[in-house]
Amino acid sequence: MIALDVLRVDSLLSYLIAILAPALDAILPVVPSETAVITLGVATAGSADPRIALLVLCSAAGAFLGDNLCYLLGRRFGPWIERHFFRGEKGEQRRAWAERSLERYGMPLIIVCRFIPGGRTAVMLCCGIVGYQRRRFVIATAAAGLIWASYSFFIGRLGGRAFEDKPWAGLLLALGLTLVVSTIIEAVRRLRSRRARSAQTDQTSQGDQSDQTSQGDQSDPARGVTAPERRDTAQGQRGTDAETDRTVPGAGREPAGSRALPDCEASGSR
Repeated sequence: MIALDVLRVDSLLSYLIAILAPALDAILPVVPSETAVITLGVATAGSADPRIALLVLCSAAGAFLGDNLCYLLGRRFGPWIERHFFRGEKGEQRRAWAERSLERYGMPLIIVCRFIPGGRTAVMLCCGIVGYQRRRFVIATAAAGLIWASYSFFIGRLGGRAFEDKPWAGLLLALGLTLVVSTIIEAVRRLRSRRARSAQTDQTSQGDQSDQTSQGDQSDPARGVTAPERRDTAQGQRGTDAETDRTVPGAGREPAGSRALPDCEASGSR
């Protein structure tokens, strides 16, 4: 109770937390920026001071600064970032997921990744490493920061109003709601990723089957002779027959009188 009373709307500490926590969280994921902003929402739940909007804007600005700091680090120190942040098998998997998702979804991913556990830093750094278009990145991170700050403050104020006499209970409720939302988003992401991999596997298997079918149509299963070879053999045989006809006189023609033979035999029988 006493600690939350310090985070008032007119307290300088509240504004410092609103800016620094989201900014540092981008490069130091251990900083609980979302918890800090939710706590500010709980602490100011009973106030209708218009300066609450300024706290929301400060939180959004801090998130924006942190995201763009990650972009600059990835852009200028890409090899160093890859060696230290994306090292190991899990690090490589995080980067592969970030690059694959960034190529597929673009700006929507930059916005949504703020709500994916561990996704924000990986995506922001990869944007800098791959040279994602700066203008689009700035627009996406500005929108993401504003949406995230408003959402966190709303959850905090919701919990604070539900437990006005017990602000710590309101904080626990707000954190629980945030955890549920993050879990749902992560479950949806995993399900979509699994479906995408399954569809890609099916397409690959179908392509292999079509290649095998086309190869089987071009081959003779009995002799192992391909269709072009059969055509070449047939053409060669016809050419040999024609050459024989030209070389041997009368070759390929019936002997003289062979057609009249049945008539002679018939007249003799009569």
